[in-house]
Amino acid sequence: MNTQQQQHEKILAQHEDKRSKCLVYTRVMGYHRPVESFNIGKKGEHQQRTHFREFHAKTGL
Repeated sequence: MNTQQQQHEKILAQHEDKRSKCLVYTRVMGYHRPVESFNIGKKGEHQQRTHFREFHAKTGL
């Protein structure tokens, strides 16, 4: 584990009592569903998806 990961783990451990569960939703067949409700096969497909960030064009403002 590198130094940055160790720092993150330490911070998370210090604030464990303040954390709450986060639901991740994804769009499936035209509507949004929480990933935790997927069956094991669909969860595997979701993990294999390629995630990307969309960058905004500069507007000159």
